[in-house]
Amino acid sequence: MRILLTGASGSIGAALAPALSAAGHAVRGFGRDPARVPVSLPFVRGDAITGAGLDEALDGIDVAYFLIHSMEGSGRAGFEHDERAAAENFVAAAGRAGVRRVVYLGGLVPQGRVPSRHLRSRLAVERILLAGLPEAVALRASIVIGARSRSFRFMVHLVERMSVLTLPAWREYRTQPIDVRDVGSFLLAAATTPHAAGGLSLDIAGPDVLTYGQMIERIADIMLVRRPTLRFGRNATPLVAPIAAAIAGEDPGFIAPLMESLAGDLLPRDTRAAGLLGVRLHSFDRAVERALREWEASETLAAR
Repeated sequence: MRILLTGASGSIGAALAPALSAAGHAVRGFGRDPARVPVSLPFVRGDAITGAGLDEALDGIDVAYFLIHSMEGSGRAGFEHDERAAAENFVAAAGRAGVRRVVYLGGLVPQGRVPSRHLRSRLAVERILLAGLPEAVALRASIVIGARSRSFRFMVHLVERMSVLTLPAWREYRTQPIDVRDVGSFLLAAATTPHAAGGLSLDIAGPDVLTYGQMIERIADIMLVRRPTLRFGRNATPLVAPIAAAIAGEDPGFIAPLMESLAGDLLPRDTRAAGLLGVRLHSFDRAVERALREWEASETLAAR
């Protein structure tokens, strides 16, 4: 098949591109800057937020991946406006090109409470794609464990750079992190499995249910470092987020929306995705061990 891969410069897209090629598909990339894409593939330069280049990118395509996320936003309108504009432009261009199946990766949505800004935005994008394209498939994931995943790198840097792991109240909330390899398997299957179409929304998750505090402590154990833990009762995201971003060397515009999501459990609605799409899941510890090995192949971990 002829496949369009947006978001090829991100951790998910960069891992997915070689898997698609290995499966025999002809892959074309799309984005603002081909120099940021770590893999070699034909590329169309453009911007989904403005719609520039989308018609050229989608011409002749059988399946498209919509992996465009914009946590920091490109201006005063913010990331919610940018993500919605990108999705609407993409649906319109896909319609003109006759592309019926688009695969989207968003985030798990909390049950019984109002989603945070970035999860609310992911859900809005999902609804735009599912409503506008007849064979769209939406996958929802929590924290992705991979060497280039910003969420994972954030946790590793906290372990590396904090002599005492200071964990707010969100340490007790649970989620199901997922190996980047498994995300790739789900995405690949969603494009090619006949019964995975028609406005389908699936939650994808790893096999282990962990609190955020347990995740950080297990990462420290796997890294063979010992960090005492200080727990306090307040979330205080507006105060904690910029401090955590500075410690991890991250953009506060990324960390603040991310931490706003840590207001309760973030668990999948059901576990049918792995059986439906034929994906065998890796454990959290195996995912972390592999991610750290891949990380250390190109960059020294200070805490090792």
